[in-house]
Amino acid sequence: MDIQEIIVVEGKDDTTAIKRAVKADTIETNGSAISKETLKRIAHAQEKRGVIVFTDPDYPGRRIRAIIEEHIPGVKHAFLAKEKTIAKNGKGLGIEHANDEDIREALKNVYTPSKQGFTEIITIEDLMIAKLIGHPQSKKRREQLGELLNIGMTNGKQLHKRLAIFQITKEQFAFAVRQLDQEGQNE
Repeated sequence: MDIQEIIVVEGKDDTTAIKRAVKADTIETNGSAISKETLKRIAHAQEKRGVIVFTDPDYPGRRIRAIIEEHIPGVKHAFLAKEKTIAKNGKGLGIEHANDEDIREALKNVYTPSKQGFTEIITIEDLMIAKLIGHPQSKKRREQLGELLNIGMTNGKQLHKRLAIFQITKEQFAFAVRQLDQEGQNE
């Protein structure tokens, strides 16, 4: 699988995992304090080939993603669920621990934010009705929804924003919520 865009990852081990799974070039941020030089390289890459941000599903990874999106609009996003990035020994989390097939799958399901700005399709009320905010199981349901829709794990406010950014349709949302409800009944 050849990837045209340049993939932004956090470190060397992530680059190794990406190159093991696909043919691609990477830019490493080397932590969540992204330098101006790194942002310039990412902006240049976006102009020339496009960029896919593929960071770890944790707070530093979400922070890096937000900084890049703020400075370089229009970058694409790939996400992996937390469970797929846990080290075999259970100590550590990151793209570098994911298996090749999960990495390829995440890169097949890349999201590009809408260029026309965000149109609210899914409302806060929809999120409440779906028990994704304001419910004891909300966090767990958001994690599962993020995996089903390939949009990553978020808090309630970020979920609302991410559904809009990636223009998730009412149909896609409803289908995913039905899957959550069915899984909940099987527990």
